[in-house]
Amino acid sequence: MRCLIASLIVSLLVLSGGVIGSERSEYTMGSDGPLPTSQQGLLLQHAELHFTILPKEKAINGKGILTLVSDHSRNNVGINLDNFFSIDKVLINSKVIDENQYSNPEGLLLINLPNKIKGKFTVEIHYSGAPREAVKAPWDGGFVWAKTSSGKDWIATAVQGEGCDLFWPCIDNPIGEPKTTTMHITVPKGLVAAANGTLQSVTKGETTDTYHWQALSQLNTYGVAINVGPYEVIKTTFHSQYGNEIPVEFYHLPENKEGAKKLVQELLDITTFFERKIGPYPFGQDKIGVVDTPHLGMEHQTINAYGNNYITDKYGFDWLMFHEFAHEWFANQLTNKNANAMWLHEGFGAYMHPLYEYYLHGQTAYMSHMFDMRLKVRNKAPIVSKELLTVEGVYQEEKGGPGADIYAKAPWVLHTLRNIIGDEHFFKATTELVYGTAKPTPSDFKPVLADTEDFLRIVNRLTGQDFRWFFDVYFYQSALPEVIQSKTDTRLTLQWKTPNNLPFPLPLDVSVNGKVLTLDMTKPQTIKVLPNDLVIIDPMSKVLIEKPHVANYQRFIEESTK
Repeated sequence: MRCLIASLIVSLLVLSGGVIGSERSEYTMGSDGPLPTSQQGLLLQHAELHFTILPKEKAINGKGILTLVSDHSRNNVGINLDNFFSIDKVLINSKVIDENQYSNPEGLLLINLPNKIKGKFTVEIHYSGAPREAVKAPWDGGFVWAKTSSGKDWIATAVQGEGCDLFWPCIDNPIGEPKTTTMHITVPKGLVAAANGTLQSVTKGETTDTYHWQALSQLNTYGVAINVGPYEVIKTTFHSQYGNEIPVEFYHLPENKEGAKKLVQELLDITTFFERKIGPYPFGQDKIGVVDTPHLGMEHQTINAYGNNYITDKYGFDWLMFHEFAHEWFANQLTNKNANAMWLHEGFGAYMHPLYEYYLHGQTAYMSHMFDMRLKVRNKAPIVSKELLTVEGVYQEEKGGPGADIYAKAPWVLHTLRNIIGDEHFFKATTELVYGTAKPTPSDFKPVLADTEDFLRIVNRLTGQDFRWFFDVYFYQSALPEVIQSKTDTRLTLQWKTPNNLPFPLPLDVSVNGKVLTLDMTKPQTIKVLPNDLVIIDPMSKVLIEKPHVANYQRFIEESTK
């Protein structure tokens, strides 16, 4: 009876819109902005999340119990939650507080505490309503309410751009990652709920089943995920080179069983590659997990969303599966301190593609992919903005963000850096950035929060050189460095042109009739050339620089698509 009444209440909320007005607040629709005072000094020790999924109403009943630790005495606490939800009650340390002690006008639920609190305390929030329905997941996110080919409900969440507060009470910022998480997801009979961590038990009811999940690893806030469908599961074990055994689970639709079997084998091969190049799979205490979703994909920690229709690309593997799984290292283990360092997620994740192609097929495959990415570099804004952006702002050039350059330009910057400092220093620096230690072994590291400056400090320490000039030009400026050429009948003078005339002592290879010279470009360099000599700047494409043929091609494409 309680479930029936709850469903009727939620139905009314859906019909009425839950809240006056039809648009979510700008605050709710943003993610990872400046931290409000009411959330400063908080640590989210544990998140206990309860969801009842109501597919017919496209709604949920939710309860979140957050165990928080405050480093100072506080009068209030702020919790992010979409204000389209109806707040049924709020409890502090298991005691219900009056409705007049909390308000949620813009999506920051501000709770005035009955007494000042320092140290550990719990906030329990009961809420219900229709979560935002994704317009075009995963880019424009929320809940996805879909049907399988057999007409069964198929449901998923994807909230990277808008944040965790679209469906659970959280601190919508990287500092709000819960150290551990439990999820209790109640779904109609015949459906399965797949989520982060490991499945602890299933409680069977008359018309519903409740799936109890536990994540022992610290979870990325937008990585907390609900997936519901008529799933079957393929299970196997990954035998790590570090000696541990990790459960592997692929939750797939029944009609996708053969494709899922193939993809599981790919996943084992990909994990081996990452362990060889970067370090141990970060979440071995939970699982390696993938789930069929009605959207393209997202790096949901230990339950990666997959919706690429089991397509093998020209390099012999599923690019989408590879990309999302790369984020277990670059997004979930290593998380940016703020959205301005989003390139740490997407740039490293994207660069791992050509590195894997080199691992499988050699140099031709590597450079083929690098050239494809080079054609997409736009240089409209710096990779790292001077102003603090939200996640949405980073992805939108019109809001001053780097946009797709975090996928295309950032890998080229890493390619350039690798060619300067060499593989040994590059991969050592990457491993230390990801794990916070030079020699990670399973269970001896924790998730890392880092930014661009942290990477610079690691590179400088390992190489014994100062690469501030490199980071200043490539990460903090939009325009690429350019080689200015001045010719006479017998001489060619080359010098760097950089934004704001920033110093840029990058050595440069020049081929003259097939003979390659490496020039020290700390100052203009003059070489002997004759009028008919064939001169190629950077003949092996080692560095990211402005190149006329690329710029001409990009202009042609832009004009032809107008």
